[in-house]
Amino acid sequence: MFLAYSRFIFFLAFFVAALVMGASLYLEFGVGLEPCWLCYAQRGFLLVFGAVNLMGYIHTPGRTGVLVYSVVSTLLASGGAASALRQVVIQSAPPERLMFCQPDLACMWRILSPGDMFSVIYRGSEACARIRWTLFDLSIAELSLLAFVGLFVLSSCQIIRSIIYR
Repeated sequence: MFLAYSRFIFFLAFFVAALVMGASLYLEFGVGLEPCWLCYAQRGFLLVFGAVNLMGYIHTPGRTGVLVYSVVSTLLASGGAASALRQVVIQSAPPERLMFCQPDLACMWRILSPGDMFSVIYRGSEACARIRWTLFDLSIAELSLLAFVGLFVLSSCQIIRSIIYR
């Protein structure tokens, strides 16, 4: 029963991640909203989170494998939540604290070290601070934060279950 329920949780987490990714892509290509670098970082976390959970569903791991997949999923969800939280903070910051010009990825890749790239991306820019679309008076960054928190809780429950039912 434990392993069957774990497979269901992995599939559920993958399905939710796919829905959120689909909504993100629809907002970019269907509505025409241009994502910023923090949006791309959140998409990266979401994409890898979905892939890990899909592998957990297909692989049908034992108890130790469930724990490993769940820990990796939880770390990815917390990374995505941290990126979304950073964007929410940037959206509430005064404009004078933001960078108004950010180089493109090819330029950053050539010139900057990975640590400096991380710093530039997470410092945020004017593009990250703009709120161009809301749902229920929540910005895309706030909705993304809610999604990542939900995925974090789902993965954390899986960790707790795999520890308790040893």
